[in-house]
Amino acid sequence: MTSIRENSPPAGSRGDLPAGGSGTPVVPPPPVRRRPGLGWAERLEIAALSGPALIVFLAFVIFPVVMAAYYGFFRWEGYGVPTDFVGLKNYVTILQDPLFHDALRHNATIVVLSLVLQGPAAVLLALLLNRRMRGQSLIRVLIFVPYVISEVVVGTGWSLMLQSTGALNDLLGKIGLGALENEWLSDPDIAMWTLMGIITWKYVGFAVIIFLAGLQGIPEELHEAAAIDGASYWQVQRRITLPLLGPTLRIWAFLSIIGSLQLFDLVYIIWGQYIASTAGTSTMATYMVSYGRNAGSYGYGNAVAVVLFLISLVAALVYQRFVLRRDTEGALTGGAR
Repeated sequence: MTSIRENSPPAGSRGDLPAGGSGTPVVPPPPVRRRPGLGWAERLEIAALSGPALIVFLAFVIFPVVMAAYYGFFRWEGYGVPTDFVGLKNYVTILQDPLFHDALRHNATIVVLSLVLQGPAAVLLALLLNRRMRGQSLIRVLIFVPYVISEVVVGTGWSLMLQSTGALNDLLGKIGLGALENEWLSDPDIAMWTLMGIITWKYVGFAVIIFLAGLQGIPEELHEAAAIDGASYWQVQRRITLPLLGPTLRIWAFLSIIGSLQLFDLVYIIWGQYIASTAGTSTMATYMVSYGRNAGSYGYGNAVAVVLFLISLVAALVYQRFVLRRDTEGALTGGAR
């Protein structure tokens, strides 16, 4: 009878695997597979698909920014070739102007209040509208309607209703709440909250639609499993819904921040170019138009536009680096590391 020990290969010669110093076989590393290079047909396809978008981006985004930066170095009145080179004087004036500091502070306030007011309200409305209820479609439409109304119509309508002799004060007086009548647009202590009320009314529907789309992607089985385990409705929303809705919340917050930094139309229509600064609602964009185009100083206005662009760019890059990176790196790299 032949034993197993007799049929086994001698130590150090097991198959083709070399032995280490302790007798443990050393497994050779797997061969590295190199991705095949792109052929000419694939390169031509990529160029044909991305070329038009790249040309439009360069023509309507990069080129205007470059030209604005160029004109910002001149004292220029908007016609002819700029010849009065002033270097960084326009940028120094902007950074030392207290009115620009006020506009920057107002933009920062709008960014924070937009996130604080619109975010929770939109989440609660989305959770409510995500449940089966009578008139669900009609309520969704009514909430989204303000978003599709033109800013000119919204601004004009609210400016008429919120005047001293407007509809709101008249309504408060007729229902016995005359003590609440106020200068909603001109009082610096109230004007910012008036602006935030109008912004929230107009843009909360957009946030609700985005959150509803995110809620549709959460598997219903997770909610059912949590309910079977005894979790309450609010525990399910806190432990399951909100964490899974995180990427949607972060994308909405990014859009809200960029939109708040560039806010112009509603403030300019409701408060105008002169009242906005005294009422405490001026923004960097209204400052640019007031002290650039309306003042006939297009070189200074271009410099303000460059500063506004840089502030928005830095905010976008920082948010992308520290908040959106975990949501987008898988999409950009295909999950490969």
